Amino acid sequence: KLKGCASDTGDLLSLDECLTGCHLVLVPAGMPRKSGMARSDLLEINTGIAKNIIEACAKFCPQAVLGLMVNPANSVVPAMCEIYKKRGLDPKKICGVLNIVHASKVVHKITGAPMDSIDVPLVGGHAGTTVLPLFSQV
Repeated sequence: KLKGCASDTGDLLSLDECLTGCHLVLVPAGMPRKSGMARSDLLEINTGIAKNIIEACAKFCPQAVLGLMVNPANSVVPAMCEIYKKRGLDPKKICGVLNIVHASKVVHKITGAPMDSIDVPLVGGHAGTTVLPLFSQV
């Protein structure tokens, strides 16, 4: 069963209804980096946004796999894993999916293959100069 929810406030009461019983939670959270904005400012803002949602997931669906679509993912995702560790939950349930989704969209645009049939493995870091999509494995 698939259900979608949105919360502009991150209110735990509304997230209770949305998250209870979930096995997979995709979290497109945060704001994009604005021109001239320091990376540290973006990190502070987006970590705060993601933290509310992660804490709600820890409370209402602690066994769910969480896919975080948030920047900077290489900093926010490990920080959210620490929240799970402190609660005695499995931090491996939390993963960043931003670059994987982007790489899959590139393959889809070039090949026309259905998105659900594309799996592009990534190695390296998060930044454009350090992440390496392994297109040869598609």
